[in-house]
Amino acid sequence: MTVGNKAGEKKEFDFAKLPAPERMRHSLAAFFAAQSRRWTSHSSADHYWNQLLVFVRFLSRLDNPPEDLDGLTAAALKRWRERNIKTNTGRLTLATIRVLLRADPRLRTGQVAEELARRVPQGTPSKQSYEDAEREQVLLTAQRQFRAAWMRIRDNTIVLERWRLGQLPEGSREAQLGQVLDVIACTGDVPRARRSDGLTNLRHRGLLGGGGVERTWGRLFLTRHELTALAVLLTDRFAWNLSVYDRMPAPSRAPSVGERTTVTYLVQVEKRRPGAGRWFSTENITDSGAASPGRLITQALDATAHGRALAAKLAPGTDLLMTARLQQVGRERRDLDRPPRIGPLVFGVSRVDATSWARSHGLSGSPFQRTRRTTVTREGRPMQHTQGTHESVYVLPDQRVQRASQAVFEAGAHEALQQALATVFGGHLAREPNPAHHETATADCEDDTTSPWPAPDGGCAADFLLCLACGNAHVHPGHHPRLAHLHQQLMSLRSVLPDHTWAARWHDHLLRLNDMRDRVGPATWNAALAQVSDRDRTVVALLLKGELAS
Repeated sequence: MTVGNKAGEKKEFDFAKLPAPERMRHSLAAFFAAQSRRWTSHSSADHYWNQLLVFVRFLSRLDNPPEDLDGLTAAALKRWRERNIKTNTGRLTLATIRVLLRADPRLRTGQVAEELARRVPQGTPSKQSYEDAEREQVLLTAQRQFRAAWMRIRDNTIVLERWRLGQLPEGSREAQLGQVLDVIACTGDVPRARRSDGLTNLRHRGLLGGGGVERTWGRLFLTRHELTALAVLLTDRFAWNLSVYDRMPAPSRAPSVGERTTVTYLVQVEKRRPGAGRWFSTENITDSGAASPGRLITQALDATAHGRALAAKLAPGTDLLMTARLQQVGRERRDLDRPPRIGPLVFGVSRVDATSWARSHGLSGSPFQRTRRTTVTREGRPMQHTQGTHESVYVLPDQRVQRASQAVFEAGAHEALQQALATVFGGHLAREPNPAHHETATADCEDDTTSPWPAPDGGCAADFLLCLACGNAHVHPGHHPRLAHLHQQLMSLRSVLPDHTWAARWHDHLLRLNDMRDRVGPATWNAALAQVSDRDRTVVALLLKGELAS
């Protein structure tokens, strides 16, 4: 079977090599082909193919391997699930194979269908954001490497431009170097002399100061490791996915009127997962000084200028930002999802590049996923992904975010507790009135000189409705009819007033009455409504109009 990718490249998958009976191979091939219509990359096809290999090997080790998919049993699928459900890799395998199996109409009913319908939990993100010291180490490593490369290319570019403008003394060492640099820019390599045995010798070794990369073609081109260092810095700044760098066009300058101190770049970001029609987005990034985000874009354009110019010369129309020079030209191209090489040039950053770069600097693993996660959680907002993905994949599982959030959660819990305490009945329920207490419109007051809301000249300055929040308040059965009627009237107001008006004025008072009703008991509360007097109605009406002052 042949699968094409978005670049039109073809890759073959031989189902005859699957360790499965012929009928099953035909069934799997049919469902693989149907699913492949949705794929835009060979990596998707490789993923399904590798999971199929795992699945058919599992089936081949059963006591009675099925001849075709319709011979699968619920017991076999349970064993398959138990084998894979405990790990992230296993859960991904389960989910992938389930997609293919559920496409078979023979497996849509019965116990096998029920087993396939069981939810497969999402994997727990294995990558965590960097701690501050870890991030600083990765960034410092990338900054040192890329900055050294950028300065090297910048200095040699100045010599080349002066030579092309005829500004260097004829015959001088700088003029000779400028002539060599012109050859490098036009061909991607220094002049070499071919020997009789077919090998080549470096010319101008003395002029160049040696035969190493930095002394030869590296004067104008980035190496793959230097390009990887640039990608690390871009990921830390903009949280772009690693795959974005493979096909990112060189940023263009946005139109400006009379602006000389700043430059705004239009950067096109490709993200295939949202689906056709939503693959590309454009970001405006401004270079307004050394600390601005756009300064890194300016340096990236400078460092890749000669690589991009040579690529456009060899393959007109090519203008990809992330361009590097291969150290070993002529090696076979394996990853057909990535842009093809052009002459000695390669584009983007592969996973192999990322791992190799980290290993060369003594770092643990590729830095891109952790760097992206660190930037996303630091910014606290979605960056090239949805809000749901931001919360479920980046924020909630991240241990650094969890630790940083503890103080916020604690403060929120205390605030919620205080709000809850402020909206419950704060006084005391009594069986009968106490002659020593003073009557108010809603309760009896034990001591108005120790009010939580003291008046400037002494006494209590609280609204009578706030009596129900005061620890000095005492409510006995004689108050129940009036309070039950007040509760009823507040509920009526809720249906006629705008929500924001009602909530600001009456919400907390209703919650206190709800709390008191629960303490007294619904039966007693409802019975009290039958005992409401004209005086109770008058007092409640005045309370609602705000015409009673404490």
